[in-house]
Amino acid sequence: MSPYLRLAYLAFAMLLFAVSASGQTVDPALKALIDGPQRSEKNRARDPYRHPAEALTFFGVTPHSVVVEILPGAGGYWTEILAPYLKAEGRYIVANGEKVSTSEETRKDNAGFEAKLAADPAGYGKVEITEFAADRHEIAPAGSADFVLTFRNVHNWMAHGETAAAFRTFYAALKPGGVLGVEEHRARDDQPQDPLAKSGYVRQDVAVGFAEAAGFKFVASSEINANPKDTKDYSVGVWALPPTYRLKDHDHDKYAAIGESDRFTLKFVKPGP
Repeated sequence: MSPYLRLAYLAFAMLLFAVSASGQTVDPALKALIDGPQRSEKNRARDPYRHPAEALTFFGVTPHSVVVEILPGAGGYWTEILAPYLKAEGRYIVANGEKVSTSEETRKDNAGFEAKLAADPAGYGKVEITEFAADRHEIAPAGSADFVLTFRNVHNWMAHGETAAAFRTFYAALKPGGVLGVEEHRARDDQPQDPLAKSGYVRQDVAVGFAEAAGFKFVASSEINANPKDTKDYSVGVWALPPTYRLKDHDHDKYAAIGESDRFTLKFVKPGP
């Protein structure tokens, strides 16, 4: 086999390897980082439910992107992927909870995340941290971000009456043509939406309405995080399911068999001038 033919064959093989289960072509560099040693086993174990390669490809993130992630939590699931992916040519901005927050959960998440970064300065030294609290802070300079990504947070903003303010903040941070990516636990569409989303579930049409009210244009939805086993009728809401298991040993095997929640994954764009 000639050297040129061998190179062509290898390139084709890499392309085939990088096609995800949803049919999207995944950047091989992204796939390598998802499989990389920098990721914790705890985070890696959630990949079958969170589909990181498919999600980031669906949103359109590239190594050159300016990405703002909203409230990554102490574990930094996406941080382990996005920080190295954007390190050389992009920017990764984390909008953590408000520093003066009285919420014990927020303080714990902020401290845990900062400890994660401090433990690996070579890997995370370029991560930028801002504050997020509805519309009380600028998560990035106005019109500077290519992407704002939020994963399973909408129900919390509904509970606190801050949904409209949150989406306005995302809109302000994005460039014209910038993308808002939203993932959330999906409520049944044949039942009314609890305005406080106490179960943790949000109707997809309701989430679309929040974004459109802020000025975003709906682009597409993806079923990469769908789970038809999720019956959405648990006494403690979505938190009965993994990874929370709020009911602890009660029906643990049942909830483990269901897996993580049924989720919608939505892509919006900020219209151009």
